[in-house]
Amino acid sequence: MVAMGADGSPTEALDRVAEAQIISSLEAEGVDWDLLSEEIGAVRRGGNRTLVVDPIDGSHNALRGLPFATVSLALGSGDLGGVDVGVVHDLSSGSTYWGIRGQGAFRDGRRIRTRRWEPRSEMFFINLGRHATPRAVNLAARGRRVRSIGCASLEMAMVAQGGADAYLFENERPERNLRVTDIAAAFRIVLEAGGVVTDAAGRDLAGFPLALGGHTSVLAAGDPGFLDSAHREGYL
Repeated sequence: MVAMGADGSPTEALDRVAEAQIISSLEAEGVDWDLLSEEIGAVRRGGNRTLVVDPIDGSHNALRGLPFATVSLALGSGDLGGVDVGVVHDLSSGSTYWGIRGQGAFRDGRRIRTRRWEPRSEMFFINLGRHATPRAVNLAARGRRVRSIGCASLEMAMVAQGGADAYLFENERPERNLRVTDIAAAFRIVLEAGGVVTDAAGRDLAGFPLALGGHTSVLAAGDPGFLDSAHREGYL
């Protein structure tokens, strides 16, 4: 640990190196996009669009040698609903996921789609541990299989490609929930793959601002029918 990030979280040297490379690339290409990054914060560069960056999502995994970390990039303006392009690069497998508004979602150039929900055969990604809410624990008890890998962008991308039915992140304390840098890119990818993204209570996240400081729970589902059923039966 070498510093504190702009959002107040511990900054690892790994994140700093990745962030510096992204900024260097913008300068080299002469792109005037503004920048919003987990570490450096908001950088005004004269553009009318913002590049939302998580230099290393899953940095604790990367530092421990676990193969669940990504570089997450989203381009848009205003809020999550204004994100037009999202890119998530899996640093372990080398695969790249992307979604473009109105053009679909892809992994390494092949179109991806969410999977149809089949009751009692669910696979969920759920953030668990001592800070998780009863809702998260309850959903885990409903799933046939549950995974938690500590990399929001990758877990959401796996929902987009049909590897899982849903992803839930909700902690008891709001400040322990996710930032826009964690989810901006995967938000667009899930939508373009046919899924839905809300907060844990089912509220639309399209208006969540592209700014540091705010935190939100996240529920990404591949099949809207799953969410309808879960809310109707009262376990979400």
